[in-house]
Amino acid sequence: MSAQAHRHAVEMHPSARSSVRLSGRAVALLLIALAVMLLAIAPLRGYLDERSQLADLRNQGAVLQQQNARLDDRIAQLSDATYLERLARECLGMVKPGETAFVVVPAHGEPDPPDC
Repeated sequence: MSAQAHRHAVEMHPSARSSVRLSGRAVALLLIALAVMLLAIAPLRGYLDERSQLADLRNQGAVLQQQNARLDDRIAQLSDATYLERLARECLGMVKPGETAFVVVPAHGEPDPPDC
């Protein structure tokens, strides 16, 4: 018999096929491993969600710290007597007793109001 005919005969014979056989222990181990992987999905998803939420909270904290810094600067500015006097003069048109207020009007149009 030639080598090709022998190979053809081996391929056709059902007992000659190589198949993977799993023992009972291997099947049980495979099922246990699959169950552990399925049970690990929920905690992993929760961990990733909480990690994302923590990053969002850190970003929010950074924004709030910047806002607090700006508000602290504004508090310091409003505590300065010189700044408050300038605001009273420019924005409210106030003058000290005995002073005369002048308003410079442009040649065309209305005066630009100060930024208050």
